[in-house]
Amino acid sequence: MGRSGGSTLTSKWIKTKVLMRSTAISPLIPETVRFSRENLKKMLQKYKMVYIKPERGTYGNGVMRAEVVTESGRTLYQYQRDTKKTKKSDIEAFYLSLKKHIGSRSYLIQKGIVLLKHQDRRFDLRVMVQLSPKGTWETTGMIGRVAQSGKIVTNYHNGGKPTSIEKLLSPHMNSARQAELIRRLKKLGEDIGRFYHKKNLGFKQLGVDVGLDRTLTPWIIEVNTNPDPYIFNQLKDKSMYRKVMAYRRALGKRKS
Repeated sequence: MGRSGGSTLTSKWIKTKVLMRSTAISPLIPETVRFSRENLKKMLQKYKMVYIKPERGTYGNGVMRAEVVTESGRTLYQYQRDTKKTKKSDIEAFYLSLKKHIGSRSYLIQKGIVLLKHQDRRFDLRVMVQLSPKGTWETTGMIGRVAQSGKIVTNYHNGGKPTSIEKLLSPHMNSARQAELIRRLKKLGEDIGRFYHKKNLGFKQLGVDVGLDRTLTPWIIEVNTNPDPYIFNQLKDKSMYRKVMAYRRALGKRKS
């Protein structure tokens, strides 16, 4: 797939650190630290559940969910990689087991957000933000992604099912609350676009992945600087897809 529409930045760490400088956006970013033995202990102690993800990587590949669980009165440490779960009785053995999968690559630990579910499957939302032909940041698409049964990631290329945002939200809130949340997500996406733009990073389009917790707080899980527009083609209504592609083509022309 071509990289039409500006530069890309593959480091999740750098993208997160830049956004943390925004007083408006930073409260919605789950705490994120580099993976280390010490940080693993601290983050599990603090949050009980975290996500461990490669600093550079796409499609949800390599993402693991780690948590503290109690079984028969015993505290255990469990992580899930794809659909396989591994349990250890002490933190050191747990760290070493995780490290085998990580090797020498750079990984991050992020506070775990307990995502809302649709038919017992986790889902998150992708907010597509693009520079309009007029040069302003605009939210051009919003779509839900439902994880495959038993999986921890929602990515389309990892078996996630693209689903209309209204279908996912309606069991959790009334239409007025939905409209308010959609307005908030639209503004959040555009705020992120403008903030990165101010930092002269050269992005022309962004895919903001947002997770909703039980309080319906939108958490910024990740910002993709080379978002896949074709996910919008999976919806029955093609109007968002057409708009996303029209803006993408316009950006490609402006670049040349």
